[in-house]
Amino acid sequence: MTLLLAAVSGETADAFVQIGAVVVLLAVLARVAGRFGITAIPLYLLAGLAIGEGGAPYLDAGEDFLQLSGEIGVLLLLFALGLEYTADELRHGLRTGTGSGAVDAVANFAPGFLAGLALGWETTTAVLLGGVTWVSSSGVVSKVLADLHRLGNRETPSVLNVLVIEDLAMAVYLPIAAALIAGRTALDTVVTVGIALAAVAVILALALGSGARLSALLARGGDESLLLAVFGLTLLVGGLAEQLQVSSAIGAFLVGLALSGQVQQRAAHLVGPLRNLFAPIFFLYFAFGISPRSLVDVLIPALLLAVVSAATKLVSGWVAAAKAGVGPRGRVRAGTVLIARGEFSIVIASLGVGTVDGGEIGAFVAAYVLITAVAGPVAAKYADHIPIPARLLRPAPA
Repeated sequence: MTLLLAAVSGETADAFVQIGAVVVLLAVLARVAGRFGITAIPLYLLAGLAIGEGGAPYLDAGEDFLQLSGEIGVLLLLFALGLEYTADELRHGLRTGTGSGAVDAVANFAPGFLAGLALGWETTTAVLLGGVTWVSSSGVVSKVLADLHRLGNRETPSVLNVLVIEDLAMAVYLPIAAALIAGRTALDTVVTVGIALAAVAVILALALGSGARLSALLARGGDESLLLAVFGLTLLVGGLAEQLQVSSAIGAFLVGLALSGQVQQRAAHLVGPLRNLFAPIFFLYFAFGISPRSLVDVLIPALLLAVVSAATKLVSGWVAAAKAGVGPRGRVRAGTVLIARGEFSIVIASLGVGTVDGGEIGAFVAAYVLITAVAGPVAAKYADHIPIPARLLRPAPA
């Protein structure tokens, strides 16, 4: 018994040392990113490559903890994203942004899907890559807008509308992608997708219709009670959503949407530190099983796709801002700020880990996100210096 306890104690100590070292490393990377004014996501991915199976000091004792922490990080990341939107903003986005969202979907899904086919991947994996190139990183975009002091710019509501439509579209896209990956018969796939979409519709209706009552109920407790409640609800709804073939991340996102008013602000303040702890672990763990050599192999095609999909995001931003009557320079700013891909792209890629092309899409998306998450903020910063063809310098339609 004494020997058993000693062995367990030794394993725990090893896990503590490894996990502690990883978290300290993440802290250093976050500080470096802040020093240079860039998002830390690329640095977290590089750290995962360096310490994972393909890197040097493989973490065996702490891997299970890192995996679970990463999954919690996804839920908290998407919950916090849901808190960014109010019910009124959501309804406004659905009313005014659907047309721009459709242009954004077609223009940005196509490059990834076609690239997947060109790489010789299965159609299902190509569909996942289409989703990766489709959706911008709401987290990176929000940070860039705040850092560049553009939250009050005329084009910013158009950008936010595009993000709202993309995030809601993921609630439809992810269940369909998950059903396709499961490889079921056509009838089973239709049934699974139908159940998933019905679950999303019910949760969304509850979020919009009963969110005020839920917020009022949660507002009665103190900060400790509120933190435990929202954290528990996020895990509970995320788990139930996963059982209904809906992404757990979407369930967490809809929980965030349901909160409003003072509770929404308090929850954002309380959950922020937890998100900042667990979300970096998610990005790190995603790259954990990717060999750095495989990343080098896909660097050129990932770079080419990043260039093409940067251009299509410029189209998305241009169209969305033009519909709002914004001038050409503001349209360019709207397009450049949408270039970065991040959290949702990683979530989508993680769905394909078990597919035939799972190893390839993991490495490809890691390289792609690395490139766009760095290039996007840089392009946004210097958007006013990007030349615009003379034929496009026409006033926005009234």
